[in-house]
Amino acid sequence: MTPAGRLRERLAREPVVGVIGLGYVGLPLAVAFAESGATVIGVDADPRRVSGVNAGSSFIEDVSTETLQALASGGRLTARGDIEALKDADAIVICVPTPLGKSREPDISFIIAAADAVATIIRAGQLVVLESTTYPGTTQEILLPRLQARGLTVGADFFLAFSPERIDPGNHEWTLRDIPKVVGGLTPACRELVAMLYARISARVVPVSGPETAEMVKLFENTFRSVNIALVNELAIMCRTLGLSVWEVVSAAATKPFGFMPFWPGPGLGGHCLPSDPYYLSWKLRLAGYEPRFITFADEINRQMPLYVVQLLTDALNDRGRAVRGARILVLGVAYKANVADTRDSPALEIIERLVAKGADVAYHDPHVPAITVGGAPLTSCAAVRPAEHDVVLILTAHTGYDWGAIVAEAPVVVDTRNATAGVPDAARVIRL
Repeated sequence: MTPAGRLRERLAREPVVGVIGLGYVGLPLAVAFAESGATVIGVDADPRRVSGVNAGSSFIEDVSTETLQALASGGRLTARGDIEALKDADAIVICVPTPLGKSREPDISFIIAAADAVATIIRAGQLVVLESTTYPGTTQEILLPRLQARGLTVGADFFLAFSPERIDPGNHEWTLRDIPKVVGGLTPACRELVAMLYARISARVVPVSGPETAEMVKLFENTFRSVNIALVNELAIMCRTLGLSVWEVVSAAATKPFGFMPFWPGPGLGGHCLPSDPYYLSWKLRLAGYEPRFITFADEINRQMPLYVVQLLTDALNDRGRAVRGARILVLGVAYKANVADTRDSPALEIIERLVAKGADVAYHDPHVPAITVGGAPLTSCAAVRPAEHDVVLILTAHTGYDWGAIVAEAPVVVDTRNATAGVPDAARVIRL
């Protein structure tokens, strides 16, 4: 039987699936494969994550400790710190970080390290899938030559594909199972086998012509969001200039049943994907001699939003005869989005750092984030929300559970960047983005 035939049989039954990287993407993926009946081996360089998985202690909000304990104790999911653990795996999925460098250029060093590691154990009959967000061409230019260096032929001996992760942390409506899975294999056999793998955990698999297309799909999805968020952020500035409410404008526009999709303004972009992914695309395009103007302009607008929020708060204090220096400011929410603990690239961190640099006395409360570091200094979340003890309350993340009516009633003034206080009486106290 051919390697493809053997792998096809394994994927249809109880395959061994290896997952490299047990973070926000890798751990939920490992859990999903384990729940599908596969035996899953996770590999991570962080010994704390390895010990946490093996102990059944979840460090990801989208994975419950109860679920992880059941899978770990039943032997369905284990974690290791060495790549040798995956030598007998039928499929190896790479879910490592892809950050930006100091000059905002793509940093694919984690992908290279993972590819080099897999190359030391690759054997006939294995499927390797890259899920890490990256520029078009990475799978073929970075992974393929390293894996073929051992004398194996892609599409005949081993199989290679790209499938973009689409996880939305904290979203309980659209889960890993519900979100269609785009897959791009390097050859027809690769495409068939990667579709079989993900059919175990996804209700719908969407095959595309190749890895480059799948890589571009992910970048386009997040660039689409970035550009439209930039548009509505600029709209917020324009509306304030004209004395209008951007929230009312967008809400009314959203009643159009075709040709419109609502996006909402905010204090800036956050999370791992949106601030970074468009740069992967623009970098690749510049190498090809094309300047992506929409991406550049959208980035300029989105990156200025934290500064705009600081100015909005400064004006609110000035109108009440107060300076920022010495003002007591209570920030509500520092996670990049509501109801999660993720502070990666959260605009709240930059806003707090700017306010502290101006001499403000800043405290914060976030039920999901007990501690942060801003400008090298540690801050801990307030034990309770006491708006009356501060000169201004700044809403940066609209977590569920806050009593917005009580906050508006007690605070001298509220600067609301998320429209969290919509419908609350005493609108004169509230300054919205």
